[in-house]
Amino acid sequence: MSGPGGLSDEPGERGAEPLLRGRGLTRTFTLPRRSPFQPGPVRHALVDADLDVGAGESVALIGESGSGKSTLVRLLLALDSPSAGSVTFDGRPVAPGRAAGLRWFRRQTGVVLQDPYSSLDPRMLVGDTVAEPLRHLGVPGDHPAMVGDVLERVGLARGDAERWPHELSGGQRQRVALARAVVHGPRLLVGDEPMSALDVTVRAQILGLLQELRDDLGLSLLLVSHDIGLVQHLADRVAVLRDGSIVEQGATDDVLRRPRHPYTRSLVAAVPTID
Repeated sequence: MSGPGGLSDEPGERGAEPLLRGRGLTRTFTLPRRSPFQPGPVRHALVDADLDVGAGESVALIGESGSGKSTLVRLLLALDSPSAGSVTFDGRPVAPGRAAGLRWFRRQTGVVLQDPYSSLDPRMLVGDTVAEPLRHLGVPGDHPAMVGDVLERVGLARGDAERWPHELSGGQRQRVALARAVVHGPRLLVGDEPMSALDVTVRAQILGLLQELRDDLGLSLLLVSHDIGLVQHLADRVAVLRDGSIVEQGATDDVLRRPRHPYTRSLVAAVPTID
């Protein structure tokens, strides 16, 4: 169970060591003082959250804006320090203060952000953008060849390495973002609303590409999304967040078709159909 009052199966299979594991993750923020004589109020952005992502598994986080999804992802990716709790990857502790371990961890993960129009540096050629993780993480090999290979894998041409972001459509930019996220051979791909800024036709194409990358590369996937239909297609398990707590989690079909928590029922009821 995760979070106060949560309805949940175990975060992962019993006896199985997950690839990514978060336990008891809590994040609090102290707000500005209202007077010089009183401490500022404390805001609980995330409370006692447990989440696992197994090897080759796809897990989705759903909930309204401000529910704690982004905070949880930042803690799991060691982009922020928890007020309480711990994160491990492949059994190894992960934390922002562990510099040596962080470099290894960054090679294990790739991230795709929401907006394809702002996630690419307009001053960099596509090839340089895709090669960034290879340079920063010290990945050995023929970087231009690796960039060309991954561009073809995501449905672009090798020659697109010489193009500028403004010359690409939104769908092409998101393909570039996906190429950058997997070029260094990560084991976990994190998608933060990766298709919300795309039109319906392009969204279907990127969905298919995500499924191909997951299956062909054997990736684990952690997906943040408001799109129930997307979650149903991609996720093996889903965790529902509300007000900083995981109120329900389990197999996607169980949670979306037989939700137990009233908040989950309200999310599902707001969608015309999930078939």
